[in-house]
Amino acid sequence: MQDTPLTVSQLTKTIKSTIETAPALQQVLLIGEISNFKHHSRGHMYFTLKDQGAKISAVMFQGNNRQLAFMPENGMSVVIQGKVSVYEPFGQYQLYVQDMQPDGIGQLYQAYEQLKTKLEAEGLFDQTLKKPLVEVPDEVAIITSRTGAVIRDICTTAARRFPRTKLTLFPVAVQGDSAPASIVQALKRVNAMQRFDAVIVGRGGGSIEELWGFNDEAVVREIAASHVPVISAVGHETDVTLADFAADVRAPTPTAAAELALPSAPQLAERIEYVQGRLVQLIGHQVQRERERLERLRMSQAFRYPRQLLAQKEQELDHKLERLTRETARTTAQARERNMQLEARLKSRHPAQQVKQGEKDVTALAEKLHKAMERTYETKTAAFEHRATRLDLLNPVKIMRRGFSAVYNENDALVRSTQDLTQNEQLNIYVADGRVQATVNDVDGETLAGGPEKGATNDE
Repeated sequence: MQDTPLTVSQLTKTIKSTIETAPALQQVLLIGEISNFKHHSRGHMYFTLKDQGAKISAVMFQGNNRQLAFMPENGMSVVIQGKVSVYEPFGQYQLYVQDMQPDGIGQLYQAYEQLKTKLEAEGLFDQTLKKPLVEVPDEVAIITSRTGAVIRDICTTAARRFPRTKLTLFPVAVQGDSAPASIVQALKRVNAMQRFDAVIVGRGGGSIEELWGFNDEAVVREIAASHVPVISAVGHETDVTLADFAADVRAPTPTAAAELALPSAPQLAERIEYVQGRLVQLIGHQVQRERERLERLRMSQAFRYPRQLLAQKEQELDHKLERLTRETARTTAQARERNMQLEARLKSRHPAQQVKQGEKDVTALAEKLHKAMERTYETKTAAFEHRATRLDLLNPVKIMRRGFSAVYNENDALVRSTQDLTQNEQLNIYVADGRVQATVNDVDGETLAGGPEKGATNDE
């Protein structure tokens, strides 16, 4: 027993120091009912937390209650995190609240955060592991309730955007104790069937308790392990579940999920039309380049050379035409093959009437392209034959066949005038079918009008 008495303040300070140095009282988690609630004008909240056997005064200062997502009320059951200390002026212990959640939601929220931290540390939410969506899926699986707005919204959007894609529903429980196992089993079935290009997992909006099945650890791990790309569409845009973090793509609504999974048919048709246009344009450019090259060959000096060079150029031109024909045939074949592929894809993804119309359009374009190639080939062939005929008319041998000859002197120089000749000079006279040797007996520079020159040569 102490000899010196304490003041009330000293005793209160000792009690406060004892409480504040007790670790178990510096981080407590309590559940109870609010009574005597008062929200002070300065922003602080004062109330009593009670249960059936006891009560404790509590205060939550403005700096802590500013982030509350709800307004506390009398009679509300809450989960509180805080510490115990002593309010010295009244000498009473009280609870200093740091965080508060409605009863039930608070526990779920804490479990949510703990599981999120755990799975994030394991790398289940890593963005580098996300799988890309197939641009034009053949079949999409939908994991949701058999009834409700989700499946109706998805089907409506699919019919509007790309009705050729098949939708397969895997009905599951989307809330309650059976929901996690039901969702996991459906995901396993989707992956085991190995025929789906994507899977949409979702449900409509609701409270955190109603959405809790999509925060289940088994569901989150199954989504992360899925070989089929997963699109999460759980709740409304503001609802975020752990399934959203594990999925490859998160959609704010079921309608948005269907838009992410399926392409737009008009946009796809526009792309096909663009590719076809580019193909026709490229072929046209190639034909124009070959036409210009042929024109350069026609204007070349090589066509003025003797016959042997002409034959060489004719052979080169044959090679060029053969190459152009091969390239045209190859380009046409590629265009036809591409059109066939596009036709097959459209046939497998469009309604029957649209596919039938697409086949007619592709066939018409192929025939039009083929006819254009034939017309181009015929035009070039006719132009070549015309130019070959004109060139043949200039052939020196044909000119000689009409009665002309070429005379060369002893030095193999072409005789162009009587002044180039001397008496008794030996000459070589070339006619169409051979050569004649002659000797100059007489040279007469006078030319008779309309007849041969005076003076004749004696053939040997």
